[in-house]
Amino acid sequence: MKIEKLRIKNFKVFQDTEIRDLPNLCVFLGANGSGKSTLFDVFGFMSDALKSNVKMALNKRGGYKEVYSRNGVGPIEFEIKFRNPEINGIKQPLITYELSIEIKEGTQIPVVSKEILSYRRGQYGRPFRFLEFTKGSGFAIVNEEEFELEKQEFIEKREEQILDAPDILALKGLGQFQKFKAINSFRKLLENWYVSNFQIQAAQNVEDTGLSEHLSTTGSNLAQVTKYIYENYPSTFQSILDKMKKRVPGIEKVEASETIDGRIVLQFRDGSFKDPFISRYVSDGTIKMFAYLILLNDPQPHPLLCIEEPENYLHPELLIELAEEFREYANKGGQVFISSHSPDFVNALRLTELFWLSKENGHTNIKRASDDEMVSNLFKEGEPLGSIWKQGYLLGSGPKKW
Repeated sequence: MKIEKLRIKNFKVFQDTEIRDLPNLCVFLGANGSGKSTLFDVFGFMSDALKSNVKMALNKRGGYKEVYSRNGVGPIEFEIKFRNPEINGIKQPLITYELSIEIKEGTQIPVVSKEILSYRRGQYGRPFRFLEFTKGSGFAIVNEEEFELEKQEFIEKREEQILDAPDILALKGLGQFQKFKAINSFRKLLENWYVSNFQIQAAQNVEDTGLSEHLSTTGSNLAQVTKYIYENYPSTFQSILDKMKKRVPGIEKVEASETIDGRIVLQFRDGSFKDPFISRYVSDGTIKMFAYLILLNDPQPHPLLCIEEPENYLHPELLIELAEEFREYANKGGQVFISSHSPDFVNALRLTELFWLSKENGHTNIKRASDDEMVSNLFKEGEPLGSIWKQGYLLGSGPKKW
């Protein structure tokens, strides 16, 4: 699945912001407090709303008043346009998901005032609504599989539904059924998206034995996932190790061993020494690079990765290769959003992959590097994007007013 457009209205610093034609790899720059983390939290908020309900997702962030944009007008709104992977070389239709949240009149209770999921009929056709709910009731189309075959002649078969409460997403229930294919697909995105909150100390811990197939957001189960990939995907693990050997001098072997008392310890073997080093005595950069390689070589990749400041603890020379790792992951079908403060990392980017956040009067807009004539011309002349950024051509991307 690939997200092609995102519109955010009245959500924290984003009073009315839209970004279109999103590539597989998107890197966002911006001053502290400009809204990079908030951008990623759009998916966190929707995921929390899916797992519980809108009220709990808002309360987790301080309530409706704390989330709602200053001087905003109308409800909180999200619009996401996405497209599923090609099937037998056939491009799949554009799908639009719209969600609006407002306060019930005369109360402080949040409700879902609009939830719509629609397909576009061909290149220019009117979008066809497969799901439409308002304040806890609505319908879903149950013969979705006929849509691609019949196009303009498609005759819908509706199924009316009433939810338990007006703050519950229709995606929550209907997305569990395969017959609602588009709903099910988007639900999987929200359930399986990944935002990195990697913590070095957590990754260096010795863990209890157990099964972990995917790296946690903090990296606390790094040893368990290492063991899982080593035992079940040996060729993938060898590829990870080969990359580690190239990027970290001296590293010859990495293994996750079980101790006598039933715990798992991650060990790194340096060719210059007889005995391996356990993870707590290995450099922070070594641990972080290894964790990223484990994440990016997950046998069952996440549909969306959100990574904040991947450059921390890593040598600048490694950032170009890391950017290529993210790009490779994204081109295999898992979209990647990254925030960064590193010109060295930005130097490795293509023009279409770079965006920056500009905050004025308390509200943030998102700009695309390829839309800026000066930035585009400098890049075409051979100037790296990180250098262009440092020279102040990405207006509004830093704390200084150029």
